[in-house]
Amino acid sequence: MSPLPSLPELIIRAATHFNPYHYVPTRWICVSFVLLFTISTILHLGQSIRYRIWWLLPTAFFSGLLEILGWSARLWSSFSPTILLPFEIQVIGTIIGPTPLIAADFMILGRIINRLGTRYSRLSPKLYSIIFCSCDLISLSVQGFGGTTASLAVGRSESPEHGAHIMLGGIIFQMITISIYILLASEFFLRYFTDRPVGGKEAVYHSVSSGSVGSKSKTAGGRGEFDRNMRIMVFALAFNTTCLLIRAIYRTIELLDGFSGPIISTERYFNILDGGMITLAIFTLNFAHPGMYLVTQDKVDSEIELRLKEAGLLYYRL
Repeated sequence: MSPLPSLPELIIRAATHFNPYHYVPTRWICVSFVLLFTISTILHLGQSIRYRIWWLLPTAFFSGLLEILGWSARLWSSFSPTILLPFEIQVIGTIIGPTPLIAADFMILGRIINRLGTRYSRLSPKLYSIIFCSCDLISLSVQGFGGTTASLAVGRSESPEHGAHIMLGGIIFQMITISIYILLASEFFLRYFTDRPVGGKEAVYHSVSSGSVGSKSKTAGGRGEFDRNMRIMVFALAFNTTCLLIRAIYRTIELLDGFSGPIISTERYFNILDGGMITLAIFTLNFAHPGMYLVTQDKVDSEIELRLKEAGLLYYRL
């Protein structure tokens, strides 16, 4: 005969049975993620100010704030798992939190393409920012609306499945966007390393060189150098994007399974495949920050352009 469960076990079972999570969020895990996201978010704020990269504020920094909000709500739920308000907050915070971070990846790739050579890219750096960030904004809006709809349904003791389907649509759209982005980025790097421009385009610039003013160079603008800083930035971007793609795949499978399925009801899946992946992704941009590995050379490039203008030379593409 099995022993009778203790009072704490009965409380946990009751909370698990009646709460929308289908489990009680583990408190130390919630505290850990709140602290990790807080550290990364503060670092992103300081780094954005230090390097004057303001577009990281509405992307990586804002993503960190949303994750802090979502995991703080889960921490609240670890004390009171049957209260619906923290559950509603964490649904919205964690579902849309990574979306601004993905926009940062799109912006970074555009700058890498501009540095290594636009002739190897199917799209211009400006189009990368416009198209993919617009898709990201659409995904953010759909997921936010779906999360709000699902949360309100739970609050009214109704089925959240309609909101879940809307969120699923936003996540699938986001996953498709990331996949297309990865394909285009892969094509760019393949063309760069094999030196095969799109459509056989050539980029020729007038440059200033020692002993020869106004000599033509195909390396100054046509093909940038894949130096140590660029290698670090590219590898960091690839790792960051992989983490975000894994998270998007997990969320898609989770929502396909429904709000009461075994996947969404298993805490360790969420902790590892959502919280863990986003933590790795956001800290990657702290350690391999664009301000350290991209901006320095941008300033050098600007000085070269200034010298060209001062010398009265043309700066053009054929």
